[in-house]
Amino acid sequence: MPRILIAGCGYVGEATADLFHKAGWKVEGWTASKESAEKLSAKPYSIRVVDISDRDQASTEDFDAVIHCASTRGGNADLYRRVYLEGARNLIARFTRSTFLFTSSTSVYAQKNGEQVTEESEAEPKHETGKVLREAEDVVLQHGGIVVRLAGIYGPGRSSLLRKFLAGETQIDGANPRYINQVHRDDIADALFLLLNRKIESQMRADAGAAILNIADNQPTLERECYEWLAAHLHRPLPAATVPRPMRKRGDSNKRVSNEKLRTLGWNPRYPTFQVGMLESVLPNFDRLGA
Repeated sequence: MPRILIAGCGYVGEATADLFHKAGWKVEGWTASKESAEKLSAKPYSIRVVDISDRDQASTEDFDAVIHCASTRGGNADLYRRVYLEGARNLIARFTRSTFLFTSSTSVYAQKNGEQVTEESEAEPKHETGKVLREAEDVVLQHGGIVVRLAGIYGPGRSSLLRKFLAGETQIDGANPRYINQVHRDDIADALFLLLNRKIESQMRADAGAAILNIADNQPTLERECYEWLAAHLHRPLPAATVPRPMRKRGDSNKRVSNEKLRTLGWNPRYPTFQVGMLESVLPNFDRLGA
């Protein structure tokens, strides 16, 4: 029975842990707080409270695979450094024989002109948090690990676009149309499961070229089209267009993230577009998002 550690058993980590457990893996999940661990206390696998930025708290057990999918839920560069960079260093140092996978973000791509980006595209973020992610990625790659860059995450009970739309907190840039790249939580879990099974079963070569993969759905969508679709399906007014648009928290990137590399490995998202994911997974329960 293969063993896996999910370091960061949150929104994505919990779904991933459930999937591995269902497939017969022995799972251990870590959370950063006692409160989070208590919410997961009924899980059929072990849950521990561990601060991954503290190397002394690391487990004494060994695992075939380790996934670093801890999240800061925002925060500044110092918090990113503790959770992502120091967390990765500590886990790699402790679990030297484990296959290691790090969940990064497509925010490391700073392209601004709507161009398509692949894993070979330049990844030179302008914001400090993105620079920390890139540094953590390099640490992982130097130690033979896998880096996955996640697009904007949504799924049951969670959609930043929908939440802002319902709250009237969004505005559309009328002068500079911008692409939105998203991926459903369950499709992320499926991708992580696929990658680690392939890695452990075949010991696929993990050089920098093979070990970076984008996880995004099949169709980047213009931001305005997303809100037009939501407005039509929820019978609400379209947000106002503004010029110029205020600076976004993570800068003014505008790109179309390609998932072709991951699809060539056999991954096929259950929710290939924003519209499909909304209809089948999010909107049926959208009252919980504040409608």
